[in-house]
Amino acid sequence: MHTRTIIAVITAALAFTLAGCSSDKADSAKSSTPAATAGADISAAEKAAGIPPEPDSAQRAVLLAGLQAIDPWLVGDEDEAIDNARNQCSTISGGGNADATAKSHFSTPAHEVTDDEAKAINRVLKVALCLG
Repeated sequence: MHTRTIIAVITAALAFTLAGCSSDKADSAKSSTPAATAGADISAAEKAAGIPPEPDSAQRAVLLAGLQAIDPWLVGDEDEAIDNARNQCSTISGGGNADATAKSHFSTPAHEVTDDEAKAINRVLKVALCLG
């Protein structure tokens, strides 16, 4: 397992992302439509369950790069990988058996996640997504 490589990829991607960030509070204040309120209700339920919000495009790129560095099979379906990662955060923050759950969330009929890969997945998620 190339843990140093994975951490380096995530660190570089996060540094790049943070350097390019700008805050525009005016745009975020404009989103008070009913659709945004419904989304807020779903986000509150997800937050209570320990599930982080959908990552923005930069976070998504960092997360997918970290998972890809572990094994390309993990990001064969990028949307599924993101959903699996968000759900896995619930186990990480809830104190369950994160390694077993990572194996369950990320294994496919074509690829069984190993114990080492499960540990690496959880390390990536703790840095790239499960920040809370």
